[in-house]
Amino acid sequence: MATIGTNIGQAKQLLKIGQLVAIPTETVYGLAANAFDIEAVTRIFDAKKRPTFDPLIVHTHSFETLNEFAENIHPKLIKLAQIFWPGPLTLLLSKKSIIPDLVTSGLDRVGVRIPNHPLTLELLKQLPFPLAAPSANPFGYISPTSAKHVNDQLGSKIEYILDGGSCQVGLESTIVGEEHGEIIIYRLGGLAIESIKEVIGDVSVQLNQSSNPKAPGQLKSHYAPKKPIFIGNITELIKRHADKKIGAITFGDRHFSQSNIVIKNLSPTYNYKEAAINLFSFLRELDDSNVDIILCELLPEVNLGLAINDRLIRAAS
Repeated sequence: MATIGTNIGQAKQLLKIGQLVAIPTETVYGLAANAFDIEAVTRIFDAKKRPTFDPLIVHTHSFETLNEFAENIHPKLIKLAQIFWPGPLTLLLSKKSIIPDLVTSGLDRVGVRIPNHPLTLELLKQLPFPLAAPSANPFGYISPTSAKHVNDQLGSKIEYILDGGSCQVGLESTIVGEEHGEIIIYRLGGLAIESIKEVIGDVSVQLNQSSNPKAPGQLKSHYAPKKPIFIGNITELIKRHADKKIGAITFGDRHFSQSNIVIKNLSPTYNYKEAAINLFSFLRELDDSNVDIILCELLPEVNLGLAINDRLIRAAS
């Protein structure tokens, strides 16, 4: 298994020689490699068994470093970066040739963000290159929100996990770009649409669900546990599957007394941030338990509820 620790120097040395290191962010843990090194990036795809048509996000430590690998940034995207970086926002930008096509799956834009985690920010500041880093889990499975999650799944594939504790957002970043002057959200995530609209006004939402994504995290089936997930009215679903051991993911004031149900309430107090933090951990706990199936119902489509619903729907596909 991998070594787990907080030694930035050790992580730095491994990354400099083209190795993979798992890094903490406020969203989820990432599987990082030198974004300029095509052989190192290839190791990410191999370790995750990730298809090369699904692009990666590049992580950097300051807006000024963007000039090294991105260009022609729309003023509204600059404004979002000024307000929300470091944070759970990825900008889809025109890439320079220094970014290997493998990072972007051959597309002419690269997803970039500044993560809001002190350990990873310090690591990025000490490196002469940005880090390509998708979530540190086998492709398509539940994203990791702790060092242990990473080690349980990829510990045999990497040497070091930089341990930054539990992730404080728990959902991947929101991905935003621009086409023909229109600002577009390509992936819902840890930054709510309402927050983005407050800064730049109306935006369009294009949540591609195909095998030809424009941005990371757009595939129809993603973030999925091994056990089957069913989405709908939770009371009706429980009646329909009464003969099974059920794991139920709920939200708000929900109570069930049946002995065959394991309840995981994302937030009894209707707190969307709490729900986002708990989502992947609860999916993972139920997947590792003795339940037969996982049942859930969608949250109200406000705030981070939209992004949580997006993850549940992809997990159930």
